[in-house]
Amino acid sequence: MFLAAEETTTVTTSGFDPFDVFMLAFTVLIFIGFVRLLMHRPRKNWFAIGFAGVSLLLFLVIDAIMIFKIW
Repeated sequence: MFLAAEETTTVTTSGFDPFDVFMLAFTVLIFIGFVRLLMHRPRKNWFAIGFAGVSLLLFLVIDAIMIFKIW
């Protein structure tokens, strides 16, 4: 029983997942959209700016956790 437990603990897995690339790409897309919303001159859509800001903040937190804790 101890040998089986010892064998499973020696197996290491990589923290990198291909989905991480999509998360970083979505973060960049949300950032681009957020900047474009802020640069819109005649009349700003405050709801869209708020939604994009909250989404960007959430994705940045998730990316920071993904990079610094999991990788």
